[in-house]
Amino acid sequence: QVQVVESGGGSVQAGGSLRLSCTTSGNTYTTMGWFRQVPGAEREGVAVMDNYYISRYADSVKGRFTISRDNAKKTAYLEMNGLKVEDTGMYYCAIRRTIIGTWLWTDSNNYPYWGQGTQVTVSS
Repeated sequence: QVQVVESGGGSVQAGGSLRLSCTTSGNTYTTMGWFRQVPGAEREGVAVMDNYYISRYADSVKGRFTISRDNAKKTAYLEMNGLKVEDTGMYYCAIRRTIIGTWLWTDSNNYPYWGQGTQVTVSS
């Protein structure tokens, strides 16, 4: 059974930083990504990285967020700097066994395995 566990969320003031972690069980997964969701909205792709260390970001977080991964630890990270109030939401880690296309990574339906989420709250 695949397990995906996020950690590192919390409450910070605007301009602050947080680092999220996503630890998986079993095999090393090719694609590991982060999504976020606020009540009443669909999950939004934030960042993704494949096992060639190619990363992609949502325009809204480019230059502020950095995704990384440690395959030996089967863990992905999301370093979030310069946080804004609009970054508030539940952050989910999503993984898949194969490479995902450039234009498909933001579609949550393309990820079969998900964690339970970790809350990030940014106050003004």
